[in-house]
Formats: sequence, structure tokens, C-alpha cells
Amino acid sequence: MSDKYFELAVSHDKPQCHCGVFGIYGCSDAAVKTYYGLHALQHRGQEGAGIVTSSLNQKGQKVFRYHKNFGLVSEVFNDRNLFETVLTGSCAIGHNRYSTTGSADSKKNIQPFVVNYRSGNLAVAHNGNLTNAKELRKKLVADGAIFQTTSDTEVILHLIARSKYEDQIDQIRDALRQIKGAYCLVIMTDDKLIAARDPNGFRPLAVGKKDKAFIVASETCAFDINSAEYIRDVEPNEILVIDEETLENGTFKSFSIFPEKNSKTHCVFEYIYFSRPDSKIFGTNVDKIRRKLGKILAEKHPVTDPDGEKVIVISVPDSSNTAAIGYQSQLAKMGIPSKLEIGLIRSHYIGRTFILPGQKAREIGVKIKFNTVKGVLENRTIVLVDDSIVRGTTSKQLVRLLREANPKAIHLRISSPPIVSPCYYGMDFPSQEELIAYKYNSDIEEIRKYLEVDTLEYMTVDEMLESMVDHLPSEFCTACFSGQYPVPVEIGISKEEYDLQ
Repeated sequence: MSDKYFELAVSHDKPQCHCGVFGIYGCSDAAVKTYYGLHALQHRGQEGAGIVTSSLNQKGQKVFRYHKNFGLVSEVFNDRNLFETVLTGSCAIGHNRYSTTGSADSKKNIQPFVVNYRSGNLAVAHNGNLTNAKELRKKLVADGAIFQTTSDTEVILHLIARSKYEDQIDQIRDALRQIKGAYCLVIMTDDKLIAARDPNGFRPLAVGKKDKAFIVASETCAFDINSAEYIRDVEPNEILVIDEETLENGTFKSFSIFPEKNSKTHCVFEYIYFSRPDSKIFGTNVDKIRRKLGKILAEKHPVTDPDGEKVIVISVPDSSNTAAIGYQSQLAKMGIPSKLEIGLIRSHYIGRTFILPGQKAREIGVKIKFNTVKGVLENRTIVLVDDSIVRGTTSKQLVRLLREANPKAIHLRISSPPIVSPCYYGMDFPSQEELIAYKYNSDIEEIRKYLEVDTLEYMTVDEMLESMVDHLPSEFCTACFSGQYPVPVEIGISKEEYDLQ
């Protein structure tokens, strides 16, 4: 890169998502369906994408063919010939990558991973993060294993290949009993599609059906794009097997990883921010819960205009749109004059932006991504609804941008509690020291001063859990808000841990 410029990846000040997985069995154009499924799951990872298919060669033998690269799904699979000459077959799995373990700039870390071992071909795609990967990797290397990648997912492949069991399902179960943390897996063998979910059920994984074919995906929006029907979730602690018998009689083979499963600890951030609002995860519609978050946020943390005028409720597009709808509807129910408006326009065509020297990178970065609708904001009391604050740098610049529209006041309402701890189950947070709530010791008034808003209020953990309709409060992991980790973690491991060796 020329030293005349420096590059700014204009990003929302949010935790980054983990990955999206997709698998399909029993469809003549499996790779095409996988492509569209990954397209719908693009929000879960934008660093790279890959698809692996299973087909027969000229000798009648099963072969796995794959294509993967850096970039968005539409960039990686931009050659139609790929689907006609390479990615053929009736079974496929795919992966969108956002790195949580392993360097982001290493092509070898792009999934799915493919191996051939004593039981045949094996391909795996993983969403989540293993909390004992370092310990397992060290042991495997000592036993002679040679690692080709720096991703924690490869640990799973080695454990399967080295299992003493002969039956493939027993090998997979043996491997999964040794790993800890968060994982949703789609595994393709020579004659099966296998889905597995950790005993705590941290991440979502659903099963759908399209004609005779069966689909497994991180979110149901990947079913919708393929006009497939949602059947059920893969249960926590479950290994689900789809094969020819499944196509014939429509029933799955289901196995437990452990005889007794752990308590559910779903990632609450899936509902708050990660998953698409049109998806159904953990058995409930995301849109429904985000509206509830907004309603309880308004009920517990309302805003009124001192002159009796309508309060203008706006969101930070797009992730807090639904919560803002819920917030304004609850204000109306409470008799508070209010109006939901579009006060911020978001550009969807940013990509990676080069900033000229001398410009303030953060300030211009926010202006590249957002612009205000001044006529909506001028001389009005504004409630800015957002789903979370991580570092606070983008929020601060966004508030300054809104000030340029000359509002009467800016009140910031957050539909989650302050984030005080990093995640070790598949979210990529900055270091704890960079978290604004940790930096200010959860002193809301000090955070408010830093952000330069008139008032700032977050949801409490109890208020957030009250919003989780159709669920018990005990079903969620809230470690990033409480520092209480439901599964033991190895503190202080960077995602490039093994790249430094």
C-alpha cells in the first residue's frame, strides 16, 4: 500500500460475529443451494467462504471437491463454471468465516476443512470456539499430529481420525466428548451429512427440508432463500445424522454426545445483535425478541420532551431497527408523545475505504457510513436506540454527527447491559481493557460524559432476560455482561495464538 494513504476498515463498533455454516443432503444442485444459503448467512462472517461437495468420479469412487477463498460469498463464487464442473454432487457443506481462532489473513484457515483418513473422506465446518483447544492441540502435537492450519477446528478432525472406534459416528462422538466450549458443526462423510451442537447450545443450528432434501444451517434465513421449510433445531448435546434412509422415510438418526447434557446457555447476543431479525433461532423469532427488548427498554428507561413535544425515536441502522420500533410503540402505550423516524441514513456500499492523510480517520469513517436527516432531527428531543456499545469510539463520533443537525437533546438508550468481559465462545471482542464499560468500571455517568450525550441508560441483565420471551432466564449465557462463564475458559489466548509459533 502506498504510504500516501492509510486504510480504514469502516466498521460498526460492535463485537464481530463468528461464522455461518450450511449443509444439504439429497439435492442435485447442492452447491447452488449452499451458495444461496451462505449468501443469506453473510452477516455471520465476511472474511472468506468455502463450499465442499461430494460426488462420484469416473471410477465410481466418492470424491470431495472444494472451492474457497477470501472475500464475500458473491466474490468467492463468481464463476458459474464452478457449479457446473467442480462443485457437483447431491451433498454439500459451506462456511462463512469470521476468524475467532487462527489468523484472518491465512487462506489455509478458510473452511470447510477436508481430509481423507481410514474411514474415508471427511469435511467439517464449524461455528463457535473451543475453550480447551490449546491444551488439546499441545497433546496432539506431542503424539505426532501435524497441523496444517492454526484454526481450533482442525483439532476436531485430528480427534476424529485418531479415535480408536471403528464406527464413524462413534469416532465423532468420541472426539466431541473431548472438546469444550461452543460448537455447531456440519460434517460431510462419504455417505452422510452430520450436524452436531455442543451440550450447552451456545450457538443456533436448525434443520430444514426442501422437497426431499434436508438442510442444516446456522439460521433459518438460509432456509427462506432456498424456499425450504424449518423443521426443528438440532438440540444441544445432539449428533444428528442425515443419510439415504432419511431421504426414504423422513426420519433422522439422533445420538447424544454425553449421556446427560448440560443446562442450556444460549448466547443472548444472538438475539440482541448477531442473528438476522427474519431468522428463527433457539426456537423463537429474532424479530419478536428484539421488539420486546425495545419495549422493556422504553418501559424502564423512557424519555420525554420538556416542552411536551413528540420525542423522536431513531435507530442506529440496521441492527437496532427492530428494537427502536419496540421502544417507540411502548412510549405510545405509556402516553408519551413520540414518533419513530429515520434519522440516520446508512451507506451499504462502503467496502474498505482509503482515507487521505490529514483527515481524522474516525470522524470521516463515521461520515462515510452514516449521514443525518437534518429536517427530522433539528430542534427535537432525540432518543437514539442502539443494541450495544463496545469501545464507544464509533458511538462518540455518531453523537457528534447528530449534534451537527442541531437537535434539542440526544438521549442514548442501549438494549443490552454494559459489556464488561470478553467472550470465549465464538464472539470476537477487543481486549477487556478496550471495553468502555470496563475502562470506566461500569460508571454510567462517566461513560455518558465520554459519549457526550444528555442521558445514557442501559438495560440491566434482569431487564434483558425478561425480554427473552418463550425462554427461561437461566437458558442464556450472559458472560460478556457478568464475567460469569458457564464453561471454563483459557484466559489470555489471542486468536493468532498458533501463528506466533
